[in-house]
Formats: sequence, C-alpha cells, structure tokens
Amino acid sequence: MTEQEAAQGQLHEELTSYLDGELDAENVRRVESRLARDSAYRAELQRLQRAWDLLDRLPRANVPESFTQTTMEMVAVAAAQEAEAVQKSLPARQRRQRLLGAFGVLAAVVAGFAIGHVLWPNPNEQLLEDLPVLQKFDLYYQADNLEFLQLLDREGVFAEGETDNAP
Repeated sequence: MTEQEAAQGQLHEELTSYLDGELDAENVRRVESRLARDSAYRAELQRLQRAWDLLDRLPRANVPESFTQTTMEMVAVAAAQEAEAVQKSLPARQRRQRLLGAFGVLAAVVAGFAIGHVLWPNPNEQLLEDLPVLQKFDLYYQADNLEFLQLLDREGVFAEGETDNAP
C-alpha cells in the first residue's frame, strides 16, 4: 500500500468515525476545523454523507428472532465440533511428540557413543599388543636378569608361531 492509499484510508476512517459520532470532543473540533478550511475534505465528507443517506433509504430486512437464535446455535455447534476435533487429535499429537522425543534421545545416545568411541582410546588394545609377553610372564619372571632373556631371544626361543606348553 502506498502512502497516498494509506492517507486516503485514514481520511475515510476519520470521516466515517465523525459521521457515526464516535470521535471525542477534541477530534471533532479538529475535523470541523479542517472541514472549514479544506474543500476537498468537505467534498469527501459530503460524498460519504450521500452514501449514508442512500443506505438509510434501503428497506430494512425483517428477520425473525428465531434467525438470531438459529445462527447462534449453529455457531455453538461449530465451535463444539472444532473443540471435539482438537480434543481427538490431542492424543495422536502427544504420541507423535513422545516418539520424536524418544528418537531424539536415542540419536543423542548413539552420537555420544560414537564420539566417545572415536575420542577415547581402547585400554584393551595395549593388552592385546602385550598378550604374547603376558602369556609367558611366568617364564620371564623366573629369569634373573635381562641379558639372559636377550640371549634366549637371539637363539629364537621366543620366536612367534611356537606354542608354549607351560601352565
């Protein structure tokens, strides 16, 4: 809407309120002052007044009182039906929200587990690397010094692939 259209709409609203007697005393004085000095404003008021007069000449529709009662009953029934539809859709909406919440929690748990698995090293990996030494720990423990174990290693006693029958 352009400024001119907005101003025209405000002018019509102001003059309509003036004709309906809805303005307070201060606004009435302001409108009447403008009417005294602005011929275009006066012409617009006269145009609206003629439209009001033509509307007053139209015959009034005679509506029985039952019409009002029937209309109000229809509105009440429609409102009740709408409230009932909302009430019926509430459990489904709550179920859907719960499922989405459960899915969100499950996704957070899976993401947390995946991040934890990637960021924290597995302490068992070092044990797996040291498994051959641990399997023969009792034999190594009986050796008195490191030089003896190094000599046995050079001789191939500890070669991989051999099985140890020690308890």
